[in-house]
Amino acid sequence: QVQLVESGGGSVQAGESLRLSCAASGYSIRNGLMGWFRQAPGKEREGVAASLYGGGSTYYADSVKGRFTISQDNAKNTLYLQMNSLTPEDTAMYYCAAGPRLAAWAAFQALALSRYDYWGQGTQVTVSS
Repeated sequence: QVQLVESGGGSVQAGESLRLSCAASGYSIRNGLMGWFRQAPGKEREGVAASLYGGGSTYYADSVKGRFTISQDNAKNTLYLQMNSLTPEDTAMYYCAAGPRLAAWAAFQALALSRYDYWGQGTQVTVSS
């Protein structure tokens, strides 16, 4: 049974940082596709960052490039999302997700929701101005 448990969300001021964690069980993050998604009220869930091939390759949404960093500790089976320079537009529920390993030709689909089979319950991030 695969479980993904997020933590680290909270309320911060614009310009501050947060680090999200996702502890996985029943699934080896080293071997699969791992991602962070977010969903703001009234909006569709969107891909934020993805990590492939045990952390050897990463993808980011344009809106977070240069501010967010996805990483993973394979020994701890834990995925992270370091979020810097947060803005109110980053306010959302953040979800960790896992899916099967992508072939190299399909790596550009790393932020597609359809590529993920397992989802966590989410952790709320609220950024005030």
